[in-house]
Parts: sequence; structure tokens; C-alpha cells
Amino acid sequence: MNQTYDMFNEILVKLFRDIMDIEGKAIITEEFQDISNNDMHIIEAIGMNEKKNMSTVAKALSVTIGTLTIAINSLVKKGYVNRVRSEQDRRVVYISLTPKGEKAYKHHEEFHRQMILATIDGLSEEETRVLVKALSNLNDFFRNMTSGRDVTFHENLLM
Repeated sequence: MNQTYDMFNEILVKLFRDIMDIEGKAIITEEFQDISNNDMHIIEAIGMNEKKNMSTVAKALSVTIGTLTIAINSLVKKGYVNRVRSEQDRRVVYISLTPKGEKAYKHHEEFHRQMILATIDGLSEEETRVLVKALSNLNDFFRNMTSGRDVTFHENLLM
């Protein structure tokens, strides 16, 4: 393999291996020590200032409603999430963030803001566009892998 391929491989492997651990250490502070990194991503998927139904959040996270329900039960007990049944259809459950959940959301959002600023620091507009295109390609690759669509592997990549 050539040097460019090896460099990309090393960076991506290390990045994927470390990112959840690094993010967890950065966002799970003393104030938010009662929740996990996965809980923080559920809080992020619920979002600010709106009720969402469980199905919408489960789909956004690519988990089953049963899996989400277990996590939501815990987040409700800890005071991060409100859960309310629809008046029109009692089968529908809406979830939203409490003030404590909104504070966690903003904390997580600030971590992401700092991560993005650090990523593009010193890049020109053209370099930023190239980086966005490369990351979009990578995102498309993973989405195609998880959706069951056929992914064509490039045998002569970076040769």
C-alpha cells in the first residue's frame, strides 16, 4: 500500500477507536456524572424546546423503541427527560428535555462546537470544502453499509 493510504488508515482507525472515549471524558463532567455518553446522545436526539415521539427519536438513533424506552426510563428518573402520553392517542408517548436535560444538551453542544472549530482551525475555505466533501463521502459509506445497500470497494484506492 502507498503512504497516503497508510496515513489515512492510521488516522481513521485511531480516530474511531478514541472518539467515543475522548468525547465521554470531555462531556461527562462532575455535574453530569450520573449519565453516560450514550445518554448524552439520546438527550441530543431529543433536542431543545420541542416534544418528540419515541418513534422519531428511536429512528434518529437507529435503535428499537424498546431499547430507547429503557434509556428514557433512566433519564426520567434522573430528571433529564419528561415523558407525556398524547391526549389524542394514548399509545403515543412524547418526550422532551427538562431544564436539567437542556443544560446537559447545551454542554454537549459546546463540546461539538469546540471540536468543529479545532478541526477547521487554519483551513482555507477551499480546504474546508474538501474536508466536508471527504467526511460526507465517509458518512455515505457508513450509511450504505448499515442500510444493507451494496457498497462497492475501490481496489485501486490511492494507488
